[in-house]
Amino acid sequence: MNDTLPPCPECSSEYTYEMGALLVCPECAHEWSASAETDTDAGGAAPADAVVKDAVGNVLADGDTVTVVKDLKIKGSSTVIKVGTKVRGIRLVNGVGDHDIDCKVDGVGPMQLKSSVVKKI
Repeated sequence: MNDTLPPCPECSSEYTYEMGALLVCPECAHEWSASAETDTDAGGAAPADAVVKDAVGNVLADGDTVTVVKDLKIKGSSTVIKVGTKVRGIRLVNGVGDHDIDCKVDGVGPMQLKSSVVKKI
């Protein structure tokens, strides 16, 4: 179809098309941004050159232990993650919106957090 668009990174289909700022594959329904194609690997990890900082400016890395700096209400639940809750073994990812930490919170389960609500220990 269009020789200037890259093939789909998921299924290698050559029939990709643009939809606003995204590229879309009609065969597997994968969507990605054209600029993020070169920044991320296929696993969805954070870009290699991106620096993720916590609420006070410390640089975060995979495997760090952080604490929550404000109460977090969990959407769709009455549960709250309290200030000072430790989160061990974080993983930096490109999440939904600006959620860039993938982790497992004790008593709550797996979730994604924003780096602006945690502090490195």
